[in-house]
Amino acid sequence: MSWGTELWDQFDNLEKHTQCGIDVLEKYIKFVKERTEIELSYAKQLRNLSKKYQPKKNSKEEEEYRYTSTRAFLATLNEMNDYAGQHEVISENMTSLITGELTRYVQELKQERKSHFHDGRKAQQHIETCWKQLEASKRRFERDCKEADRAQQYFEKMDADINVTKADVEKARQQAQLRHQMAEDSKAEYSSTLQKFNSEQHDHYYTHIPNIFQKIQEMEERRIVRIGESMKTFAEVDRQVIPIIGKCLDEITKAAESIDHKNDSQLVIEAFKSGFEPPGDIDFEDFTQPMKRTISESSLSNSRADGKSEPKFGGKSKGKLWPFIKKNKGAGPEDFSNLPPEQRRKKLQQKVDELNKDIQKEMDQRDALTKMKDVYIKNPQMGDAASVDHRLAELGQNIEKLRLEVQKFEGWLAEVEGRLPTRTEQARRQSGLYEAQNTSAVNSCAQDRESSPDGSYTEEQSQETEMKVPATDFDDEFDDEEPLPTIGTCKALYTFEGQNEGTISVAEGEMLYVIEEDKGDGWTRIRRNEDEEGYVPTSYVEVYLDKNAKDVYKSLQTISE
Repeated sequence: MSWGTELWDQFDNLEKHTQCGIDVLEKYIKFVKERTEIELSYAKQLRNLSKKYQPKKNSKEEEEYRYTSTRAFLATLNEMNDYAGQHEVISENMTSLITGELTRYVQELKQERKSHFHDGRKAQQHIETCWKQLEASKRRFERDCKEADRAQQYFEKMDADINVTKADVEKARQQAQLRHQMAEDSKAEYSSTLQKFNSEQHDHYYTHIPNIFQKIQEMEERRIVRIGESMKTFAEVDRQVIPIIGKCLDEITKAAESIDHKNDSQLVIEAFKSGFEPPGDIDFEDFTQPMKRTISESSLSNSRADGKSEPKFGGKSKGKLWPFIKKNKGAGPEDFSNLPPEQRRKKLQQKVDELNKDIQKEMDQRDALTKMKDVYIKNPQMGDAASVDHRLAELGQNIEKLRLEVQKFEGWLAEVEGRLPTRTEQARRQSGLYEAQNTSAVNSCAQDRESSPDGSYTEEQSQETEMKVPATDFDDEFDDEEPLPTIGTCKALYTFEGQNEGTISVAEGEMLYVIEEDKGDGWTRIRRNEDEEGYVPTSYVEVYLDKNAKDVYKSLQTISE
């Protein structure tokens, strides 16, 4: 099967067919190029999508990524980023292995095709020239034969006419012979040209054209094979990234399977657990007795809810509404005593870890400088060993300061975790309970309202004693007319800075009077002298109660109830 023998007369159709083949190849190149652009655009959109939902650094959102569900989402985002990278690989490989190679091949193919059809046209022009020469020789031979016949007839006519002179007859005879000779020469030339044309025509249709068409056929077959190979490459490029894409999808599945709802629930507890006990029941306060009355904390909470002013109140509250009390804003104390026990422990542990890292960093610098100093001592030409002494001393001081800081925070941490032998479990839990919750317990020590002999309140007295009770303010007024009796003494175990209203500062080792013992909220009311009294954390003092005074105090409390 050869185009040269089967399609010897289809030069124009072959030219059109091969041009269509090149057009198909160029169309396929354009298709692959657009596919690569789509892959790049898709990869870019995937990367932007992954980046859009990544947690911002040093933001509150980043804290949420400690849970398994959010970590799984973060892993999904990272895998999608890798997934996008594989689409970029597809684009790069298709560009280099298909579009780049085929573009160069098309240029070569066009040059080859142009050369082959140029040779074909040249062969056709040559055979057409030979045909024209043959036709010219044939016409000349035909004309000369006709001229020879006419000359012969004219000679015979002149020879038969008796009136014509011999000279005219001789002249006609010579003319006839000349024409006859010219006819013979034309015949010989025509015969030679015919033989030459037949030879050229045979070579043209059986040698030149078949060879040219065979080359065109081979060229076209190579084009077909090449486009088939490119299509295989097209599929192979995709197939090569399938394992990696599958691995990305497997990692996403693995991340989803790693989600542990129980663990996340436990993390929520660890993150927000305060360590406090829920508030107890609020005691009933009977206002039917003709005696001094007190405003309970339930009344206080109602007044806050209604947004109305309430009179001052006295006495110690029985129930604590600590979950609803606002906390101070701004920086808290250094020992985090304003935080609930569990949160305080975490903050202290975090601070200890940070200080230990700083110590290690300083020690690494000191070790490096020590080695440098040793090198300078052994090789004085490299530097002065005394030049690093100042820096070494500075690092030593920094390390000592950091170690003292660590000891301080570890002491507070040990206190919270219950490692101090002088602290009870309840004291450890309640230590620092209301440093920043500026209401409730201390508000209960406000002075009693005055009442008339019949137990009713006068309007004037009510107006004088009425006040606004903000949700975060302590009422630090105490009843000067009827001070609470002393029920014992106490010794300050630690120094306490009473920064909030209603509290009192004490120094370590100081002896003070107890006027109201801890009601379970972690605070004890003490007195230094007649003018100074307030609340301190129970865990900061060691209480020595007088039994008789304590019994009297309890009796008074029972009567007031």
